[in-house]
Amino acid sequence: MTGFTYPEVGATAAGPLPPGYHHLRHRTLLGHGRDVLEAAGEAVLTWRMHRAAGAGVRAQAGRAAPGVAVEVSLGVGPLRLTAPCRVVWTVGEPDRIGFAYGTLDGHPEQGEESFVVRMGDDKAVWFAVTAFSRPARWFSRAAGPAVPVAQKLYARRCGQVLRRLSVSGTHQLRRS
Repeated sequence: MTGFTYPEVGATAAGPLPPGYHHLRHRTLLGHGRDVLEAAGEAVLTWRMHRAAGAGVRAQAGRAAPGVAVEVSLGVGPLRLTAPCRVVWTVGEPDRIGFAYGTLDGHPEQGEESFVVRMGDDKAVWFAVTAFSRPARWFSRAAGPAVPVAQKLYARRCGQVLRRLSVSGTHQLRRS
């Protein structure tokens, strides 16, 4: 895949995050059990979590898959920021579901962000956001340390929203 604005494509999948970027790691406990994992995983892969967290999402597909272009936006009117990305990788294992997207030209940052739901041996289901980024546009450079703070707040918001969605999703799974 080409068009990414950073060379370390796929670095959120494994290993240490690359130097020279701000690193973000945030985890949220969602609940316990397979129903929570499946409901949360579905909300992540279908962009539902992003939308419920207040982001606008325009994607080439209704589900995250490698190569799918997606534009995420935050804000309103003239204060709306758009962030073009492309899905780098997805995972759909029995105890791990999620994806990562990387930045494209026009994104305020350069880097990659992953959203993964994982169930441990104790059946606890955790949501993790892992990212590396650095400013790519004048306004993100000018915002300085406010950008990592905003990214952390957004990751926390995604976790809170996903906890709510996974609980409501488990009720729907049980009715099916």
